[in-house]
Amino acid sequence: MEHITDPIDRRLLDEFQRDFPVADRPFQALAFILGLHEAEVLDRLTRMRSSGRITRVGATIAPGTVSASTLAAVAAPAERLEEVAALIDAEPGVNHNYQREDEWNLWFVATGPDRVHVDNTLARITHRTGLRVLDLRLVRPFNVDLGFRMSGKTRNVPGPRKVDRSVLQEGDRALLQALSSGLPLVAEPYAALAQSLNRDAAKIMGRVEVLHSAGIISRLGVIVRHRALGWSANAMVVWDMPTVQIDAAGPALAAHPGVTLCYERRPVDGVWPYSLYSMFHARTRNEALEALATARALPELFGAQHKVLFSTRCFKQTGALIQPKEAAA
Repeated sequence: MEHITDPIDRRLLDEFQRDFPVADRPFQALAFILGLHEAEVLDRLTRMRSSGRITRVGATIAPGTVSASTLAAVAAPAERLEEVAALIDAEPGVNHNYQREDEWNLWFVATGPDRVHVDNTLARITHRTGLRVLDLRLVRPFNVDLGFRMSGKTRNVPGPRKVDRSVLQEGDRALLQALSSGLPLVAEPYAALAQSLNRDAAKIMGRVEVLHSAGIISRLGVIVRHRALGWSANAMVVWDMPTVQIDAAGPALAAHPGVTLCYERRPVDGVWPYSLYSMFHARTRNEALEALATARALPELFGAQHKVLFSTRCFKQTGALIQPKEAAA
């Protein structure tokens, strides 16, 4: 990767985006694999977080398991783009906000502990901006385990995982919120996390292992900022097709090289007919379009109308809001 010239930094970002150790001193385990001292691993990760190359070392949570979320969009007039983006970013439940090349030009994810919280977030944005908000609710995911390799073209993305919500216990929401925000970059991060939650470190680690095994934690590891690492030509490609076709098209598209995310969402009658969504993350626009061209040739996508929305700017990228701020305090 041209933006990461140091081979050790490349390995840190390449090999530890998932399956991060759940141990008293997890960074010591990384150091052993890399042939470094623990302090150097921590220094490198701290530096990359400060420079914006990673957001955190922590967890991503399977959608719809312990919280609610939706993809939403507004059509902001050009002269109000900055103002509207700032109003959207001000909502604590908004964890992603991107400008894309379309009339519907601001796309964001609204998250919260339940659907009422998400609905209230969208209602406030509607009221404060005076703009219609498209609420594009998730129907089913095909691939949401986003990860990027720093070397080579092969992504080590596991297949879909079954989620077992029956393992959830009291206190897990607070733990998942903390993991979604990021582990402390210290020698004993789980102990520090346990202290912040007024809980026992061994029990915290036990719960992390249970939640990860149950698929509620979909990925535990280094969470990178892909744009800062060179994936700057990113296109959301949406497809208009009936549900019966999505049954086959979704899995086929999710498995296609170049596709990093894939899911079905509800269309909006008379406004937005697209129901199958895919993300193509690439280093150049041509690279993204080449990957799209081969995806369009898939027999499962035959005859489907589509629209390409390239991202042009990232306004916000954080972890999801799983519980209200006051509950976490």
